Amino acid sequence: MSPLGLLSRGEQAEIVEIRGPKSCVHESSRHQLCHAEDMGLRVGKMVEMLNNEGRGSLLVKVDESRIAIGRGMAMKIMVKRQ
Repeated sequence: MSPLGLLSRGEQAEIVEIRGPKSCVHESSRHQLCHAEDMGLRVGKMVEMLNNEGRGSLLVKVDESRIAIGRGMAMKIMVKRQ
């Protein structure tokens, strides 16, 4: 198990855990976690890393959607490589 933010371009993985507060209240970190789930980043989903270069946002593919996610949030999403 490793953070989503450490995947290389082209790697696929299954989301196994999203770390942080569990309830969706509008505090900063809780709001970010809920927003990630709203975008489709949920436990059990398969993701493919499309771009993980530099220090900015990452680009991942979930289902048929492409999602940009901040590096800090990506480090809270634990995945199992395929």
